[in-house]
Amino acid sequence: MLGVMSASAALRIAEEADLDLVKISPNAVPPVCKIMNYGKFKFEQAKREKENRKNQKIIEVKEIYLSMTIDIGDLNVKAKKTMEILAGGDKVKVSIRMRGRQMAHASMGVDVMRRFFDMLGGKAVMDKEPKTEGRNITMILSPAKQ
Repeated sequence: MLGVMSASAALRIAEEADLDLVKISPNAVPPVCKIMNYGKFKFEQAKREKENRKNQKIIEVKEIYLSMTIDIGDLNVKAKKTMEILAGGDKVKVSIRMRGRQMAHASMGVDVMRRFFDMLGGKAVMDKEPKTEGRNITMILSPAKQ
C-alpha cells in the first residue's frame, strides 16, 4: 500500500522496480492501481485455467437399446452394462424403437422401461421419464448420489 499518488509518480515507481502499473478498478475515484509483473500474472492465470480444464470431468451420454419383446436374461445383461456406465459417471439414454404393430402397444414399451429401471436397484436416478416420441420411447438416467 503506497497510498494516494498521481499516475505519473506511480508509473515512475513501477518503472524503477522494472514492473508494470496495472489498473485494477479504473472507474473508482481515485483509480486503484497495482504494481506487478503483468507477464508473470498472465502466465500463472493461463496455467491455473489449464489445470482447471484438466480436472474437469466431461459427462457423456451413452445409449442403450432395448426392444419391446426383450427377455429377462437379455434385460439383465443390459442392466449390468448400464450399471458399469453409471459407475463411470456418465449418463445413459435408454431407448426402444417400435416397429410395425408395436406402435399400437406403446404402453408395453413403457412397462419394459420401468422394469429395466427397477432392475438397476437405486444406482440410477431418472432424469427423464419414459416418453413416447414418434416411433421411439426414451428415458434418460444419471448416476445416483452415494
